[in-house]
Amino acid sequence: MTENSFIPVIDLAPARAGDIALAGKQIHHAFITSGFCYVKNHGIPDAYIENLRRESLDFFHLPLSEKDQYRPKQAVRGFNALNRTIMYGAERPDYKEFFQIGPEFPPDGMESPPQNDLQGPNVWPEGRPAFRQAFLNYYQAAAQCGQLLLKAVANSLNLDSNFFEKKYHYPLQRTQTIWYPPAQMPADTTSITYGVAPHTDYGCITLLWQDDTGGLEVQNLQNEWVPAAPVPGTLVINIGDLLCRWSNNRYRSNMHRVLNKSGKERFSIATFYDPDFDAVINPRDLGLPEGQASCYEPVTAGAYIMGRIRDSQQKNKSKK
Repeated sequence: MTENSFIPVIDLAPARAGDIALAGKQIHHAFITSGFCYVKNHGIPDAYIENLRRESLDFFHLPLSEKDQYRPKQAVRGFNALNRTIMYGAERPDYKEFFQIGPEFPPDGMESPPQNDLQGPNVWPEGRPAFRQAFLNYYQAAAQCGQLLLKAVANSLNLDSNFFEKKYHYPLQRTQTIWYPPAQMPADTTSITYGVAPHTDYGCITLLWQDDTGGLEVQNLQNEWVPAAPVPGTLVINIGDLLCRWSNNRYRSNMHRVLNKSGKERFSIATFYDPDFDAVINPRDLGLPEGQASCYEPVTAGAYIMGRIRDSQQKNKSKK
């Protein structure tokens, strides 16, 4: 356990060796309480993390005019500048920059990618092949970890361990590197400058690597903010709204935030490992406990996620 016993550390080594049940049991406990856990032996090589960290920071440290050439044209891919989004209830936009990619489809036309608001061509900075390769290496390794975690989640819900596979043919996996500049104090000192304001994640499962700066905080059962301090060699895992809905509220999509009080820059890598755009999220599919009614009507993954994204961007526009 970490110093914060509210967020347990789960060893994925047994699951990687085929013992899914043990990880499933531990995940069940974590997700009905905090909705968060750390995982070690996650399978993403340290070299992949370090290469992506180095290449991303080199990019984020460029002048804004140069980075702005790679703003999203479609499918929420590319560079997102400061003040791009604002979370519900926040007084001002998140104080962060991020660069996001999604799945790359073969260029020879052998595979026809789905056409929707979340899937399309990636945007890559010109003259930075190492940046692209570092992103793709990490992206693929994170997907493998996500697949393993979902097997454990299925097991934890007494489902076949391959339950989620049929919903992940063209997954809405988005991986983003996130740069938090040292926070600037606002003129109005009664409000807080958040790296990310309090929110729940939109999709099914999130995999987060964070540097040693700190700043991630999670709401406990008493609605107090407790730190999810960096633990070397681990990822932070949490569920989002879609898995909460899918589990009929058995699993908790928990509020969390980033408050960078360190006085220095902060860096993290987030992967949102979500189902196909048209995948139907229906609590009845996961088996409702006897006598329990469904809390939610079915919804498609893409419609729900895009609704949350558009809401955050529209709120930002209304603040201007």
